[in-house]
This record gives sequence, C-alpha cells and structure tokens, in this order.
Amino acid sequence: MNTHDTTTPDVDPGASPDGGRRGGIPRWLKWGAFSIVGVVALVFGAILIYVNFINDPEDPLDESDLDAALSIDGDEAATDGGATTDDAVADGADDEVTDDPTDTRPEATAPAEDAPASTAPVGTEPPPADTAPAGVPEGVSLWNITDASELGYRVDEVLFGVDTAAVGRTNQITGALTIDGTSVTDAEFVVDVASIESDDGRRDNQFRGRIMSTDEFPTATFTLTEPIELGTEAVEGANVETTATGELTLRGVTNTVTFELTARLENGQIGVLGSIPVLFEDYDIANPSFAGITTEDNGLLEFVLVFAPDSI
Repeated sequence: MNTHDTTTPDVDPGASPDGGRRGGIPRWLKWGAFSIVGVVALVFGAILIYVNFINDPEDPLDESDLDAALSIDGDEAATDGGATTDDAVADGADDEVTDDPTDTRPEATAPAEDAPASTAPVGTEPPPADTAPAGVPEGVSLWNITDASELGYRVDEVLFGVDTAAVGRTNQITGALTIDGTSVTDAEFVVDVASIESDDGRRDNQFRGRIMSTDEFPTATFTLTEPIELGTEAVEGANVETTATGELTLRGVTNTVTFELTARLENGQIGVLGSIPVLFEDYDIANPSFAGITTEDNGLLEFVLVFAPDSI
C-alpha cells in the first residue's frame, strides 16, 4: 500500500515564482513618479541657477556706490555746461583783428610793466572772490544734481518658489538743493520713471504699463518740506547721518515721507545715499505679482544723488 501523499499543494495565485507577492504599485507608476520628481528637481535647479547666477539682481545701493559716484570728477558729471576758459581763448583767436589801412585810431599801448593791472571800471571796487551768485544771499550755496546720480526700485519677489528681488535703475534725474550755513533749506529731485530699467525687458514693460502707467505719470518727484539741520559745517570726506522729511509723488499720488540718509562732501561735490520705503497701496500702485511670480506689497526707492556747485 502506497502511503506517499500525492495531493497537489494549494498555490497562492498572488505569489511570485520566488515566493514573493505579486501586485502592489505597478512598475510603470513607479517610473512615472520618479520621472515627475526628476523633472521638478531639474526645473527648480534651473530656476536657482537663473536667479543666483544668470539673472542675479544688483545689490542694494550702499556706501561703496556713494564712493564710486563721488570719485567721478564734478566737471565730467555736471549736467549743465558752459563755455570754458579754453573755449573763450579759442573764440578770441578766431576774432583776431587784422590791420585796416583806413583805421586812423591811435594804436593801443601796453601798460607799463610796473603798473597795477585792473579791469574794474573807475570808481568801483572788484567783487570779493567768495561772493555768492547774483540774487543769492551771502552764506547760501546752490547745488545741482549731476549725471553720476542713480535712483531705482527694489522689490522682494518669489520666482516659482525661489526668493529673489526685482531691481530697476536710472540716472535720468534732475534737481537741486540749497544750503544756508549748516542747514539744507530746499531740495527737490525729479525722475524720468520710464527710463528706469531692470535686467528683464518683460518686467520693464509691466513696470511702465499697468504698474506705473508712465504714459500718464511720466515723472516721480521728491520735495523737501522741512529743513535738514546738519549741526556743523561739512568736513571733507566725513559722513553726516541725518533724516529728511518731504513729499514724495509717485503715479500722481503725493504722501509725506521721512527717511534716513547719509551725506558727504568730497571732491568738491555733495553725495547723498538713502532709501524711502514705499507701500504700493498708498500710491495706487498695482501689485506687480503675476503668473509664477509673487511680490511683496511694498518696496524701496533707493538712491545715490551727487550734487555739484551751481556755476551761475
């Protein structure tokens, strides 16, 4: 009698030939998930490279920018020019008088070498060398903004999940300040807003269009409304830390602002470094956010202004 059990054992239909279980997550789904993760990583890495290396925003304006601006010679940076002494000499050479046989006037004789030279009319005294320009009281000086100046905006933004900043700059600025003794009594600057440029033309189009509406509001202005007391006379190369209060007009809306600034007299020029916080809704400015880019609801108006003495 055969006692060997020939019964076929039960086979688990979910078991694999090596004893494991079949089923679970299909292989194609795993590869799909890995592919999606890989693509996201590549995109995020590309954004990081773009933000930090290719499209790295400019650093905030600081004292190094003030140093650089003041190192530019005032005559080269001045916005208002005039005829120089060399020009006058050249013009004089062109107008040299030639001999005229019909001219019977006596020839002019050179003054004796020991005679004192004087160009003042008889009965008048020549003005002192430090006389202020006509119409300006003594002790008052006028200063004009030069082309070495720079102004722009800085707004923190998130570009597809990566923190960065939008920065735009221009040197299309005009204005002046008045100093009376140790006080700045008047100051104003005007900016051509449409000339502000960033490192992205698409951003600039948005800025000039729906954000700042430069066709309707082409300029931004600041006007000092309270004197700035410097305390002491300026010392060459020394920084003066102070605050300024005035009216800032952006996109046709004017608000009173108070902000800190650093001023310095150097190389015959006055440099001013500062920034003004701007809350967009205070000036009816649309939030710059759009698809893929989110910005804060505020920004900075930062500037380095260089003033040269009025030559009038």
